[in-house]
Amino acid sequence: YIKIAKERIQILFDLAEKEFKKHPERSKRYVELARKIGLRYNVRMPKEVKRKFCKNCNSLLMPGVTSRVRIDSKRKILSIKCLKCEKIYRYRYK
Repeated sequence: YIKIAKERIQILFDLAEKEFKKHPERSKRYVELARKIGLRYNVRMPKEVKRKFCKNCNSLLMPGVTSRVRIDSKRKILSIKCLKCEKIYRYRYK
């Protein structure tokens, strides 16, 4: 079940990215479904998939469209701000 769940999560995220320009609400729904599958089957999402959506409002984070990305090179922090719900995510980088 876990392997199938991971495949479905990846498929839903690919669809969400593909449909984002024409149907942003549909892409948001795909993200919600992917998260539900992950929770139901207790599957961890890969790091690159985790950072593609807002955990607060389930919208897909596209730089410049639904999110703002800033790099603080002094403290080596990447900040991603969701423009829909104003949530800020901070990640360390090397």
